[in-house]
Parts: sequence; structure tokens; C-alpha cells
Amino acid sequence: MPSIFSYQSAEVDWCEGNFERSTIIAEYYNTVNGTPLFSFLLLPPLNFLVLDGAGTSQGLCEDGALLTQAVLAGIFSVYFHMTLSYVGQLLDELSILWTLAVAYSFWYPKVYFPRCIKSRKHFFWLSGVTTVISTLMSFIKPAFNAYVLNCIAFHLLYLTWCELKKCNDKRVHRMAAAMVVWWVLAISSWISDRWLCGLWQAINFPYFHSFWHVLIAMSLLYCCPLVIYFDVNYEMPSFKPKLGYWPSDSWPVVVPYVALEEPHKQC
Repeated sequence: MPSIFSYQSAEVDWCEGNFERSTIIAEYYNTVNGTPLFSFLLLPPLNFLVLDGAGTSQGLCEDGALLTQAVLAGIFSVYFHMTLSYVGQLLDELSILWTLAVAYSFWYPKVYFPRCIKSRKHFFWLSGVTTVISTLMSFIKPAFNAYVLNCIAFHLLYLTWCELKKCNDKRVHRMAAAMVVWWVLAISSWISDRWLCGLWQAINFPYFHSFWHVLIAMSLLYCCPLVIYFDVNYEMPSFKPKLGYWPSDSWPVVVPYVALEEPHKQC
């Protein structure tokens, strides 16, 4: 039996041809495009650090946890596509699982807690236990993990829809629409690479998984400020969040962010 660290020992092999452009990188474009995924994942959590600078967020430990998971997700994605090893596959998928677990634990709105959960601390432990069990189950059929992780997006879309019904800010609705558009393009690329690989190989264009990396990162770039916006509304009622774009709204390529406006207090 091949070592679990061996090249091409993973259960999944994406559509891109292996070792066509390098003798040490199995999937060249999927590996290279893991780098912008890593970079994009670092940008949204920096919003939390900005809020910490204002002394208003829940703590640097939460921001550090999300930043650490973002770094690991990027590194493991690069490692997996470079080697296509079994260990790389597990690290890639489980790093995403744990990133989602961290985000849910810290920023899932309390109004959506199950009735049996009475505090954030209890929800944190529930998320931790669920994630550990999911991690152990992931070893049974790793190839199934990616489908399950993608399905979590539907829950996130449902939560976004619930929050948008309460919000009249047109800028929030526009940002949510942009997030959904990028996600639809991303999931379409992912499904195309998995289910239509023969077609793309026939026309010599098997690169849709590398598109997935960039497109899902763009979707997250809009998703994370929305999460921050809703979190501020729930956890920091004395502040008014405002969505913005850096460096300017008029630029074709922008980085969304959240600014805080402290309302004037009445005497």
C-alpha cells in the first residue's frame, strides 16, 4: 500500500492533468491558485482587527483563531494540490471544516441558537463537539467531505436571507447580492470540474477547479463583512455599522470593509 504521504495517494484527483508543467507539482494551476485563496482569506478577518483597535470586538483571541485557520486553509490547499496525497486531502478539507467551526462558534447570532442552548459558551462547546465528531467521521470517506462542506453554504445563504428581511440598507443588500453571484459562479466551476471533466479535457481546458479557488475567495471577501455587519448589530448596539469599499466605491476592484459610527448619546 502506498504511504498516506505519497504523491497521488488521495481519493480525489481533479480534472487538471498531473505533472504537466512541473515534476514536483501535481496540479500546477490548482496549486498556484491556492495562493490567492490564501491571500483573500486573510483580508476579511482583518476587519475584526480594525474593530479591536476601536476597543469594540469580542477579543483578539477570536480574531487570531480565524486568522490562523485562514492561514492553515491556504497552506493545506497548496500542499494538497501540489502532492495529491491522502494526508493533503484530509488537511485541506478538515482545515475548512475547522475554519467554519470557529466562525460559527464566535459569530453565529444568538437569536438562532437552539432552544436548549442558553449561552455563547454552551454553543461553543456544542460546535466543538460536533466538529470533533465530524472530523472523526471524515476519515471514513474523505471524498464525500467536499460535498458536505459545500452544502453548509446553503445554511449560510438561508441565514443571510433571514437577516436581509430585517435590514433596509440597500448597500447591505447589494453586498449580499455580490456574494451570491460570486458563490454561484464558484460552485458552478466546482461542479463542472467534478462532473464534466471529460468534456473539458476533450477541449483541453481542465482548469475549472482553479477558477473555484479564486471565485469562492471572492465570495468570502463579501461574505465576511456581512457577517461582521450583522454581528455588530447584535453584539454592539451602541455602534452603527456601515459597509464600505476600499479604496473607493468607484474602483473596479475593491476590498469590502465595515466601519463603525458611534451614535450621539442623548443626555
